[in-house]
Amino acid sequence: MSALARLKRRAEFLRVAGSRRKWAAPGLVLQAAPSPDDASGTPRIGFTASRKVGIAVERNRARRRLRAAVAATMPLHAAAGHDYVLIARAETVRRPYADLLGDLETGLKRLGLWR
Repeated sequence: MSALARLKRRAEFLRVAGSRRKWAAPGLVLQAAPSPDDASGTPRIGFTASRKVGIAVERNRARRRLRAAVAATMPLHAAAGHDYVLIARAETVRRPYADLLGDLETGLKRLGLWR
């Protein structure tokens, strides 16, 4: 699978959240919804970190860590035709990277989107 597409508009994030299909782990919250555009297409990914995560430096670090985890896991194992939103949590910044990868993998498996 090639590079993953990004979700950028608020409406896209709200549509994924509205599907009510999510899994929460200590390091992240993973939301998923079928893509309305193309059922066989490349998965699209969105990242978000609220002020609950911390100051701007910590929010940016959390998003970078989530992007790295997605780059290592999603191209090989994410089901096509779905949109995903990863929400950073306060623990995202301090959680060991291996555990963060495990959280993402477990989330994909629990949502039935592991391939």
